Amino acid sequence: MSQEDEAQATRRGAGDTESSRANRGWWDRNADEYQREHGGFLGDDRFVWGPEGLDEEQAGLLGPAEDLKGRGVLEIGAGAAQCSRWLAAQGARPVALDISHRQLQHARRIGGDVPLVQADAGALPFADGSFDLACSAYGALPFVADPVRVMREVRRVLRPGGRWVFSVTHPIRWAFPDEPGPEGLSVAASYFDRTPYVEQDESGRAVYVEHHRTVGDRVRDVVAAGFRLIDLVEPEWPDWNDQEWGGWSPLRGHLIPGTAIFVCVRD
Repeated sequence: MSQEDEAQATRRGAGDTESSRANRGWWDRNADEYQREHGGFLGDDRFVWGPEGLDEEQAGLLGPAEDLKGRGVLEIGAGAAQCSRWLAAQGARPVALDISHRQLQHARRIGGDVPLVQADAGALPFADGSFDLACSAYGALPFVADPVRVMREVRRVLRPGGRWVFSVTHPIRWAFPDEPGPEGLSVAASYFDRTPYVEQDESGRAVYVEHHRTVGDRVRDVVAAGFRLIDLVEPEWPDWNDQEWGGWSPLRGHLIPGTAIFVCVRD
């Protein structure tokens, strides 16, 4: 969740347009702090799926690393394009897309030859069948009101047989307070309440929006978009990782899942 002190947190409806505008602004304002706080963990050219620290080199969710050479890969919600740099180092041809201009400026600051594109994930500026693979590590999907629209766009730009892999906050976390300590271990809300989490200013204007989907919702979204789900990965918290990242921590990570990774195929 966001850290803006002046914003009031609430639960209320928020549609596509409001969510897109709010989150573009939030990431533009907070990109510098985000990269300062998490850049060391993420690295400049490492593909990390979530706060647990599971990386693609270990997991191989996009396929064997040796098979990535020459493959066109679209990274959605790329931030500073760390994942895309790792893909490029394997010989892939990645394109890093993000809604936030400031995040992409950090990608440019770090450097590399990865093409950078600023665009909304719900309207991808690419021709049909442009990519072999698509991926998103906590990018876009938690922040959009209509995830099926995004995934249909992803399917459109993928070639037949293409793989789509994305990670999001594990849906069970929405039933618990977003706290890393013991206070984050007691259920505080209904898991089935899909009302978005919204931070708004004094005028009621949303400045940050995050949307909740249950595990079943996510599976149905994948199917509705025309994909076949082949795996659902719930990374366990490794013993080497002693860091806290917002509500993620070793204490909670050893007890309840924090990330869900969906591995899908476009038949």
